[in-house]
Amino acid sequence: MAAPSQPQKSTYDVIVIGAGIQGSFTAYHLAQRHKDTLLLEQFLLPHSRGSSHGQSRIIRSAYPQEYYSRMMPDCFRLWQQLEAETGTTLYRQTGLVMLGPPGEPELEACRRNLGVDEVLDAAALAKRFPGFRLQAGQVAVLDSTAGVLFADRALRAVQEVFRRRGGTLRDGEKVLHIEPGATVTVTTTAGVYKAPRLIITAGAWTGAFVEQLGLHLPLQPLRIDVCYWREKQPGSAGLGSVSPCFLTLGLSQAPHGIYGLPSIEYPGLMKVCHHHGSPTDPEKRDQAPSSAPGPDIAILSSFISSYLPGLETQPAVRETCLYTNTPDEDFILDRHPKFSNIVIGAGFSGHGFKLAPVVGKLLCQLSLGEEPSYDMTHFTITRFPGVLGAA
Repeated sequence: MAAPSQPQKSTYDVIVIGAGIQGSFTAYHLAQRHKDTLLLEQFLLPHSRGSSHGQSRIIRSAYPQEYYSRMMPDCFRLWQQLEAETGTTLYRQTGLVMLGPPGEPELEACRRNLGVDEVLDAAALAKRFPGFRLQAGQVAVLDSTAGVLFADRALRAVQEVFRRRGGTLRDGEKVLHIEPGATVTVTTTAGVYKAPRLIITAGAWTGAFVEQLGLHLPLQPLRIDVCYWREKQPGSAGLGSVSPCFLTLGLSQAPHGIYGLPSIEYPGLMKVCHHHGSPTDPEKRDQAPSSAPGPDIAILSSFISSYLPGLETQPAVRETCLYTNTPDEDFILDRHPKFSNIVIGAGFSGHGFKLAPVVGKLLCQLSLGEEPSYDMTHFTITRFPGVLGAA
């Protein structure tokens, strides 16, 4: 952030609003292309108000949707490139176990997209990973490429390289108004900036920004319980730092899916969460959660009792995070239908962090008028009817 005594530059090649992982990687790619880029963040960094904080996220090759699976080799390569650029370790390979009923369509699609034939039954899974207990007749598929991304460290790393390449990051600066045109004008609490290109990656605040640009995107911010669970006897459950990540597909007791990973934040605990939450206003993100366990905690407790019997059935630590969901849980990566020099990246629906290197590349390409590296059919704004209103 520029020192207050310095003259404040006001004109850039590109402005990016929102310095979470998606906006930061977008700015990183733009700076790599020698574009003079301003990255704006409304909160002072680091902060826990959005969707990119915390120390850990799952990264995996396995996806039921082939269009995400095709992006993952590029994502792994770009994460490794960032590690090399910063001399920082950003990933720990642990593997990922996917649990579900045999023949479950999404589980089968993950297996096919991974190109693996092996399916583990309860005995085989228990032998390989003693902490997990499958229920009768259920199966597991292993993604050996998967692991844990060190999220906070990754966000700092990508912002560091962006600034090293000449990019400008201004935090604690809230955007008040966007004026579209051949040159876009962005007014903040600290200044007025102009650029021929604007990219909006403002997470749960994106809906409010695009409303003033005549777009009504079906974005629903959700408040998620992030829960950490203690072993009944330390070291006995086989769920320490070397245990695999997991996720469930098609379990009747967890219709939105449950995922878990070794806890970096709290050694000796395991992070297990329901991939669902309650609608929220992002401005109220930091209000303390209710001390009473909600329905998501009850679902998790029941799951842990059955599948992870070495863990206590009540969480030792509860935190919160924001998801911003689209109705189909696919991302929005597209130009504004009326203002082609404004690009929007939104609706990452709780599974976008791992894909941020490629998302940033695609948003960069859209902004520069280039042919995107991947098929964008699933990410268009116009797949949702009635989004364009009066500006």
